[in-house]
Amino acid sequence: MNTPTSANPKAPLSTTPSATTSAAAIPFSLRAATLALVFGTAQAQTAPSMPAPAGTDAAKTTESSLPPVKATATAERDNSRASSGGKFEQDVRDVPQSITVVDRKLLDSQAAASLKDALRNVPGITLGAGEGGVIGDNINLRGFSARTDVYLDGMRDRGQYTRDVFALQAVEVLKGPSSMMFGRGSTGGVINQITKKAELKDSGEVGATVGTDGYTRATGDFNKALSGSAAFRVSAFGQQIESTRDVARQKGAGVAPSVRLGIGTPTEFTVAALVQRSRDIPDYGFPFVTTAGEGTVRKPIDAPAHNFYGYTDDQFNQDVNVLTLSLQHKASAATTLRTRLQLSDNRTHARANPLGAVTNVNGTVPTRHDDLNDLVAARSTRERHLKDTSLISQTDVVTTWKTGTVSHQLTAGVELAHERNRDDRYAWNTSVDAATINLGSPVYTGITGSHALSRTTTTNADTVAVYLNDQVELTPQWKLVGGLRNERFMVDSSLVKYTLPNGFPADTTEAAAPKSESMWSPRAGVLFQPDASQSYYLSYGTSFNPSGETVSQSASTAQLAAERNRSFELGAKLDLLDGELSVTGALFRIEKTNPRTQDAAGTQVTEGLIRVDGLELGATGRLSPQWEVFAGYTYLNGKIVESPQIGSNADAGIAAEGKTAPNTPRHNATVWTTYRLTPQWELGGGAQFASERWLNNYETAKVDGYTRWDATVAYLQKTWEVRLNLQNLSDAVYFEASSAGRATPVRGRTALVSALYRF
Repeated sequence: MNTPTSANPKAPLSTTPSATTSAAAIPFSLRAATLALVFGTAQAQTAPSMPAPAGTDAAKTTESSLPPVKATATAERDNSRASSGGKFEQDVRDVPQSITVVDRKLLDSQAAASLKDALRNVPGITLGAGEGGVIGDNINLRGFSARTDVYLDGMRDRGQYTRDVFALQAVEVLKGPSSMMFGRGSTGGVINQITKKAELKDSGEVGATVGTDGYTRATGDFNKALSGSAAFRVSAFGQQIESTRDVARQKGAGVAPSVRLGIGTPTEFTVAALVQRSRDIPDYGFPFVTTAGEGTVRKPIDAPAHNFYGYTDDQFNQDVNVLTLSLQHKASAATTLRTRLQLSDNRTHARANPLGAVTNVNGTVPTRHDDLNDLVAARSTRERHLKDTSLISQTDVVTTWKTGTVSHQLTAGVELAHERNRDDRYAWNTSVDAATINLGSPVYTGITGSHALSRTTTTNADTVAVYLNDQVELTPQWKLVGGLRNERFMVDSSLVKYTLPNGFPADTTEAAAPKSESMWSPRAGVLFQPDASQSYYLSYGTSFNPSGETVSQSASTAQLAAERNRSFELGAKLDLLDGELSVTGALFRIEKTNPRTQDAAGTQVTEGLIRVDGLELGATGRLSPQWEVFAGYTYLNGKIVESPQIGSNADAGIAAEGKTAPNTPRHNATVWTTYRLTPQWELGGGAQFASERWLNNYETAKVDGYTRWDATVAYLQKTWEVRLNLQNLSDAVYFEASSAGRATPVRGRTALVSALYRF
């Protein structure tokens, strides 16, 4: 059974500057680190060998009744299997939830460079603009924030940075609450990045892309077999990407090496790293003003799409360092054990200048129909240095057995984690006159004034979790899935405030008290599979969001109980056209039963109910030997069913209850298709559509819907290819990343020419 991806694996594929931080310097909890290392070492001492990944010749000699844990490094990745539905890779048809897989071939055909580019192919996802100082990838899935629900090979990738796809073989998106498998978060689902793995072959490729408006990017991917059971692989990239937007820029480089030892043997050991450096100029887009004729509704100002309202020396510098160790041992034909240890250190220096309230120099209320030269706004300088570190250990065992005619596949595990976030905030004394910018005629200058360290907040979080999941095959047609996780999440913060020089704004931040919670997360599902081409399921899932979920605390919310979420999903996964085309469909309901909000007096409480009802459809594979398609559609009906929240300031007196839930566009669809005109020539294109979406709880801020068109043409040879991508063909002006206070226009029409050489 296939899942949404760019190609059916059954058919033939086309031939298509800061120093690295020392891991030893990373601070961590001695207690959490000792537990993690001792547990991992104990497993290592009992693991002399490892199973071969399926798909290799060596794997044929180590078959078992367990689904094999396969490497996913080649273009022939089997997209009928995914690792996001459980701790080990399994058939997608056995996962009672919706899964979308965006594979390497689809990424390459679209000239995708970032995780955001990849996620444009997934209906039900919207992008946030990072309100309230949030930076990096800000993703909403089925209407709920997934900022901390991004994973790297199944382990939490919590850093606040802009992710690149240079080292990825695929992106898997699992829909619906999934705390049983992934722990805190995952209200709308999780995004799991699947990295390239070393293989027993020698290969390499280098690529380069140049485009309009200052777009340059280079990539490399090299694999070397070191012996009959060991291999090394390294992927790398470098880029400087400008765009049709003034000033904003992405500039960075990265490298991702990995070594696998024991390939094809009962014990396999893998060491992998991700090192990425970015020196970007952030784009905080357009502010909102009232729209004449629409009452209190606010939309982004109607300005030229290239206008930039920050400072020319704004910064978003990101240093990403991730080291992962994995030891897997096949103890018997029925039992496999795996221990993984991830050490990460992420450093971020962000200085951005979002605009404050817009005013009209004539003293009238500003609207979108005013002359832009009459509108001004003050830039609000925000500067912070973040140091995010974590040490995470996961140990899992999967085993199969039979009780009579009933088969069991049991997965059990323990997760230990220590996470630490140091946040240094700086205040600026920029004068109002220097900070104010005319929205019709922005003058591009650097920031003036001086800054001073205002406060340092250090937050530590510890996680201890145990989980158990059983997949029971009652008959060849009926399966049951049930699981339970208990997780204790403990978080505490320390606050240091500094004396500021005269002329600087006072820092009014208050310290937050420690919080410890223990949560149970159940999961249940039933599957009916009348034959190998059909799978129907009904599932129930839960998740929880503690107040310190992001490893940061607010004094007003620190002591609130965790938010609780639940979902029901009814779906089908079918293979048509002799397995060449997979179609999926699901009806679902997600409820947040006690959202954090404000009551009528302005006090933070956990009270109310947010509900999202939806329909999701997908189709992927081949309509003919030459014609491939990837398509999806999501319908979301999000409502704030119950809420005590009453708006203040611009939304004073407006009740949230009964309003549309933010970030739930009613309709969202994507399609990408390619056709092989000849064995060498490929022509393709696609569209992305989203209806309008509200951005706050009061239906007073929104962005309009949009349709975007893209196209590609490629000349393909066995060892090389040349591809032309035309992005945003109609030069549409729309807002993809947005929040209640600002929205960023997308890059305009762009032409990219890519060349790839394989050896």
